[in-house]
Amino acid sequence: MNNIMLPAPHKILKVVKETRAEYTFRVAYEGETRHGQFFQLSIPKVGEAPISVSGKGEGWVEFTIRKVGRLTEGIFGLGAGDLLFMRGPYGNSFPVEEFEGKDLVVICGGTGMAPVKTLLNHFYDHPEVCRSVHLIAGFKDLDCVLFTEELEKFKGRFHTVATLDTMQAPGFQTGMVTAHIPAIPFARFADYNVVIVGPPVMMHFAALACRSAGVPEEKIWVSFERKMSCAVGKCGHCKINETYVCLEGPVFNYTKAKDLFD
Repeated sequence: MNNIMLPAPHKILKVVKETRAEYTFRVAYEGETRHGQFFQLSIPKVGEAPISVSGKGEGWVEFTIRKVGRLTEGIFGLGAGDLLFMRGPYGNSFPVEEFEGKDLVVICGGTGMAPVKTLLNHFYDHPEVCRSVHLIAGFKDLDCVLFTEELEKFKGRFHTVATLDTMQAPGFQTGMVTAHIPAIPFARFADYNVVIVGPPVMMHFAALACRSAGVPEEKIWVSFERKMSCAVGKCGHCKINETYVCLEGPVFNYTKAKDLFD
């Protein structure tokens, strides 16, 4: 019997410095993952943390990690050729089939772009399956911008707004993501979905802004980056009210997610 709690070593293939605080690690992996899922990454005797998949390809997955504690500091000390322990993938995923044939709006803030990047790349690579994609990507300032090359790529095919909270810079607008939601032409869409990922406060107010623009609750999807210590519903760290985020999420429709913000 396989032990679902037992991590396995995987070789790091490549490390990319995104910002001063965020690195992307490409790790050898032969399994399948769905858009929005996460893995538990660990270093023996140091710790373990849930990290969303930010990229995937044949024989590899990528994780974009922010240095915030002892474990991530340890991971930042690793390089190509080193081993990173991981288990997964866990959680549900964005309902891609439900998005196809419709318009899609993706609103992300900061590292919230990481969990939706594979979804964005899917529709970039298959433009025929989605009517249109509108992307609002918000960052604190120019030093916090992630995935610069892919942002430029998305601008070539998607209706893209890259925005900085208070700073002005070429190629970027200024203001929180909520300031740019009223410009989305929801009334012109025949059918659509909205994906919102970022810090809880950002998701809360972005969802309210969408509701104010007339977006029905059932058309909004969010992803919770909440602490999931075991990922299999045993420890209870990710429990909100009666909901285990690791088992029922991390992707939720807003009809349920509206009661999970804390």
